Amino acid sequence: MPTATENRFKVLIAERNPLVVAALGDMISRDSRFELVERVQTGKAFLDAAAAQQPSFDLAVLGWKLSDMDSGEVLGEMQRRSLHARVVIFSNDHDISILKQCVRLGVQGFCYQFDDPAILFDTLVAVAHGRICIPYVDVSKINDTPLSRLTTRERELLAVLADGWTNLQIAARTGISENTVKYHLKNLYDKLDVRNRAMAVALYASEKSRGPHLSSQ
Repeated sequence: MPTATENRFKVLIAERNPLVVAALGDMISRDSRFELVERVQTGKAFLDAAAAQQPSFDLAVLGWKLSDMDSGEVLGEMQRRSLHARVVIFSNDHDISILKQCVRLGVQGFCYQFDDPAILFDTLVAVAHGRICIPYVDVSKINDTPLSRLTTRERELLAVLADGWTNLQIAARTGISENTVKYHLKNLYDKLDVRNRAMAVALYASEKSRGPHLSSQ
């Protein structure tokens, strides 16, 4: 007959703030449904635990910012490595773009550090039983990012900027004048709400690392 301990869900905490870890650990240890089995501060340590042949945990609570990367990068790396783990993001940032990014990356649970602790435990129980539990978000806008609002031509222009093309090269290879290139770039920067080429390329790289965008318009 299985013991009470064997019936508990094993939880790993990944969080860089020791105060948050201590508080979470104390709450989880007091709940008979869970057993705290590991605490880590880095995304690398979490990925190593998830990659183990027999993971030491049933579900993980990930703070948004770890010591070496954020949880978006962790989730993206899990996808690249085909790693599977039940994950609840425990975010201290109310930025809706973080929630949208996590949903795009397949997270199973999401709650905020300033929520009532009962919300965290309801989320943990749901995810432990294989369900998805996230705050309300308009799913039709999950992929609504600055890049998703660009036209196909604008995305192509941004891509060649990221490849290092100069205005003169763009003009020569597209058959338009350099002044027309500048006009298109100004419209592109306005759409992306950036001031210059470097900011546009940085946004492109950031969005590209977060996963696939909407299909071309």
